[in-house]
Amino acid sequence: MTAKELAKSIKENVGLVMVGKERATEYLLIALLSGGHVLIEDVPGSGKTKIAKSFARSVGCDFRRIQFTPDLLPSDITGIKYFNVKESEFEFIPGPAFTNILLADELNRATPKTQSGLLECMEERQITIEGETHVLPSPFMVIATQNPVENMGVFPLPEAQLDRFLLKIPMSYPTRSENVAILERFDKSDPLDTLRPVVSFGDIKDAADEINSVFVHPDLFGYISDVVTATRSKSGVELGAGTRSAISLLKASKANATLDGRAYVTPDDIKSLAVPVLAHRLMLRASLDLKPSAAKDVISEILDEVKVPTEDFKKYRL
Repeated sequence: MTAKELAKSIKENVGLVMVGKERATEYLLIALLSGGHVLIEDVPGSGKTKIAKSFARSVGCDFRRIQFTPDLLPSDITGIKYFNVKESEFEFIPGPAFTNILLADELNRATPKTQSGLLECMEERQITIEGETHVLPSPFMVIATQNPVENMGVFPLPEAQLDRFLLKIPMSYPTRSENVAILERFDKSDPLDTLRPVVSFGDIKDAADEINSVFVHPDLFGYISDVVTATRSKSGVELGAGTRSAISLLKASKANATLDGRAYVTPDDIKSLAVPVLAHRLMLRASLDLKPSAAKDVISEILDEVKVPTEDFKKYRL
């Protein structure tokens, strides 16, 4: 099964539950194949948790969900060591982070201390407890959700946490026709209850290996660098995107090309992923930060300003 066929199967399967969320499903798949994580931000009831569950069931991965609350502790995520009196030794009880796909529901409701429990997990795919390091299963992916309209009882995600998310995506409201289709689909039962896996671990690994062979022209390395560098000098931006964001944009662009059935990256791959990869990593000045779409607008302006390479990238196809 090629990566393009894999994407088609997963999108169709998730589509049995979710209506009109093909691109959101692609974003999740891009993150999984790139070894990244996704932050889904939208209003309550927009299907954030539902699409995460549908995606996890479609790929046949082990799935755990954590409801983040102010009283949640880091050990509730990572696990604990306890003294087994019967065996007279300490034993480790793994937390829900030891899974393939972890849904961190309403991540910003937990305190910064608890949120920090995910930092090592997301970056190094391991957890260190009392000096002992435990490797997480592979693949490992965090899908986090947060509500952008509430400011009571929430703790904004620190920049270090945001930078660990490959993509930040919205769900958006459905159109009238999509809303009607949703009502018809959920009229009698929840289709998620009968959803079954359509791809295996082996298919996921093969698709990830396919991404590694995607060709990137040297001019596109320069283009990615120019776009990322431009965020650091843009008016209204307090702190621009860092080196990790450039690597993330490269990986996501290669995954996007692979899912489209191409063995080479084009400028359009980079442009289509610049907003979800870069916007959430920018720290804006107060005058801009009041506008919800400010970061997205900044990236869009940069894409209009930075010169796009005009090489015929297709001829470099492997």
